[in-house]
Amino acid sequence: MINQMAGSRSMEFQNAPYIISAASIVGPKEEEGPLGGLFDLAAPEAEFGEDTWEKAESTMQKEALQTAIGKAQLEMCQVRYLFGGDLLAQLIATSFGNGDTEIPLFGLYGACSTCGESLMLAAMTVAGGYADYAAAVTSSHFGSAEKEFRFPLGYGNQRPLSASWTVTGSGAFVLSSRSGRVRVRGATPGRIVDMGVRDNMNMGACMAPAAGDTICRNLEDFHLQPKDYDQIITGDLGYIGQHILFDLMKERGLDISDRHMDCGIEIYDKEKQDTHAGGSGCGCSAVVLASYILPKLESGEWKRVLFVPTGALLSKVSFNEGQTVPGIAHAVILEHV
Repeated sequence: MINQMAGSRSMEFQNAPYIISAASIVGPKEEEGPLGGLFDLAAPEAEFGEDTWEKAESTMQKEALQTAIGKAQLEMCQVRYLFGGDLLAQLIATSFGNGDTEIPLFGLYGACSTCGESLMLAAMTVAGGYADYAAAVTSSHFGSAEKEFRFPLGYGNQRPLSASWTVTGSGAFVLSSRSGRVRVRGATPGRIVDMGVRDNMNMGACMAPAAGDTICRNLEDFHLQPKDYDQIITGDLGYIGQHILFDLMKERGLDISDRHMDCGIEIYDKEKQDTHAGGSGCGCSAVVLASYILPKLESGEWKRVLFVPTGALLSKVSFNEGQTVPGIAHAVILEHV
């Protein structure tokens, strides 16, 4: 048996799988942001032709997965397993969006860290020889997330400056043992970190401690320094969470400020689009990875990045019952080949 363990909780793939294709589907607000023009498809309206936000999110997932599989020049039946998730109760965007594919589905919930979780598990499946092709898909939608976790849009509530804007988007990826230009060298699964934060309008504060914990564990397990990565990329800490992360890392004697990027900061123009703390949601890190990060790795501009989607593990039930908001972050090492 090949030992693929690294350190106390990481893994290093001996037969590293490749990301052979990716696709990103977004709404109009995302297309209007700094990354507009990089996405595979941007809908002119956030309903995607559907009559509910939830159906719109399912449509995004379906389109993203079909696009990624098409770009890989595969048939749907060639993908052995699908790892997917979203923010909605019982993962309804994923189950309704992918029911027609007939691909065996592993439904995942890691809140906004689900993109990292799905990529990691798909990579483990391919690296372990359990599949020639595996896919990962995640999504979020501003309308459905506000309805699920905060206030329906018709309520017209005011959002505090600490609040982030849930990205309307879906990202899909196909992984394979077939050679490509970006490989998944290893990963560090996250653990739950709960610092007692109770503010569901400040996701950055909830998730930053988990991001710091996972980044530090990754560096220790692989005997690396921050400078060994071209970029350390978190999912959706936003402006507030980024500052908290920098402070937490400095407490451990590490400075990542010169190579840190946050998908939630990159996807919107804070001043022009009134998105307050930045972007969030499962779709945030997924569409930025597919449209912006992977092309830089494929071209060789970046040689190695640490991709760390972050999630706040709350529900409307736990929050209304006065529970804290735990965080989690999953790290995936992506390398140019």
